Amino acid sequence: MTSKIRQPIITVCGHVDHGKTSILDCLRDSSVQEGEAGQITQKISFTLYPIEQLKRACPLIEKSGIKLNIPGFLLIDTPGHAAFTNLRKRGGSLADLAILVIDINEGIKPQTAEVIKILKLNKTPFVIALNKIDNISGWRTNAGENKDLKKSIESQPQNVKQIFQERYMTLIGSLNSYGFDADLFYEIEDFTKKIAMVPCSARTKEGIQELIMMLCGLSQKYLGERLKLGEDARGVILEIKKEKSNNYVEAILYDGELSKKDEIAVSNIDGKPIISKIRILEEIQPLSMKFKSKEKVLASTGLRMQLVEKTEVLPGMPFVIYKENKEQIEKQFQKEISENIKTEKKGIIAKADSLGSLEALLFLLKENNIPVVKAGIGNINKTDIISAKANLKINELDAIIVGFNVNIDEDAKELAIGLKILTDEVIYKLIENLTDFRNEKIKEIEKKRMMGLTTICKLKILHQYVFRNTKPAIFGVKVETGKLIQNLPIIDNKGEKIGRIKNIQSENKSVNEATENMEIAISIPGTNFERQLGDKEFLYSDITISQFKTFKKNKDLLSQKEMKILQEISEIKKFN
Repeated sequence: MTSKIRQPIITVCGHVDHGKTSILDCLRDSSVQEGEAGQITQKISFTLYPIEQLKRACPLIEKSGIKLNIPGFLLIDTPGHAAFTNLRKRGGSLADLAILVIDINEGIKPQTAEVIKILKLNKTPFVIALNKIDNISGWRTNAGENKDLKKSIESQPQNVKQIFQERYMTLIGSLNSYGFDADLFYEIEDFTKKIAMVPCSARTKEGIQELIMMLCGLSQKYLGERLKLGEDARGVILEIKKEKSNNYVEAILYDGELSKKDEIAVSNIDGKPIISKIRILEEIQPLSMKFKSKEKVLASTGLRMQLVEKTEVLPGMPFVIYKENKEQIEKQFQKEISENIKTEKKGIIAKADSLGSLEALLFLLKENNIPVVKAGIGNINKTDIISAKANLKINELDAIIVGFNVNIDEDAKELAIGLKILTDEVIYKLIENLTDFRNEKIKEIEKKRMMGLTTICKLKILHQYVFRNTKPAIFGVKVETGKLIQNLPIIDNKGEKIGRIKNIQSENKSVNEATENMEIAISIPGTNFERQLGDKEFLYSDITISQFKTFKKNKDLLSQKEMKILQEISEIKKFN
């Protein structure tokens, strides 16, 4: 019976500018995209799409004779710059189906690849909307001529058809490398074995009816058991909105029935329930951005609630109906949170704006072999800074905080000086920047370790600055290349030992080291400047044959100038 089946939840995802919101606009016949800042989706929005409107928008449903018993769809628009593909409920993905939007002319972009990995991880069935077919040079739009999509494609000029085939075949190959078999929807006989690709254009509306048909058919045929409506209300908090002095939560109810009289339990980050009565219960209206007050709502649907309990609720957290069963709920929440947020004994600190985003971030960090010691939701705060600074003493590589879609608290900024914090609204860029930083840091740490044995440097003697001839000899030098440190043994250009640097002075102050282009005064005990250095121009750091071999083996850590000096020293000391 229809009343026993809920709407399938469909998430629309893909790369940032491949046309997700435009596809949704076609489905719901609105024009949200034009009002968005920079035409990029600014927040998650959901659309209730009842079956009557679906049939009206897609005459193909009636034509094909499909008997639909689903009550409609709940569509979720996810910001392209976030991993909301990872919106979760207990036992898997919140979405029953996903539409992966790919620009046929651009193919799989980094963000598309990221979404594919998350869809695979969550075992979410998906169809591909091959958008922007009208951008293929010479494409003839036949949407208004009552031609079906297959005929429209076959009637294209030969050169256009060839470009289209090359592009979709390339995509089939790319998807194959992620472990998916895909084909054009009208070539598929068994949809459990292949991913359906629907060529379309959000601009001309070509292929949009076929996309709706695919969603209806797949929902009807493969989601039966999953769509059976349970009794108890279960949902996920999406966002917290502030309006005047009130806080509202926007949420998705994915199972059961919820009444305004009910109490709900929302999980916190530790899996402990926050129990609250509902002051205001509102439901999203069909094909609209407006909410309407309700006494009762039935899954699946989009909600706005005002809760009596003032404890701050976090985005992405699960909620259930509360029936004086706190202990049972706590066990359930803790299992859910601990399954999805796994940290290690050492590693970096990760923060994100919601539970789903955090899970996606942790999944991608793990995939890149980056361990996480502490993970949380919300802005980067003082406690995060203190934890990361503690890592400086344990492992410099882990003394870093990454934040996805979050800011740094004002009172934490002062503490953060000298600490590496990376934030971004695009998750793959964040991972990319973090990987680059860690690779550079590994080189730096390796170089420090290697340079701990000794250091390479070349000094130019400044003969006009001889302050003392002997006991000790004090004179001026310029660091041509490398780094000069105290106690470093020095040789001349013939390999003669001159002595060890006792003191280094810069602008009348003692310093522990001097770097390239610095002019400084040095003192060397046991050296007679006039007799040993009067006719010399350059001095070099003295290194042993084993130190030379270590430097040579790690030459990727040395600059070109350092490599040149190393070569000069090896020639002076006649190393092979």
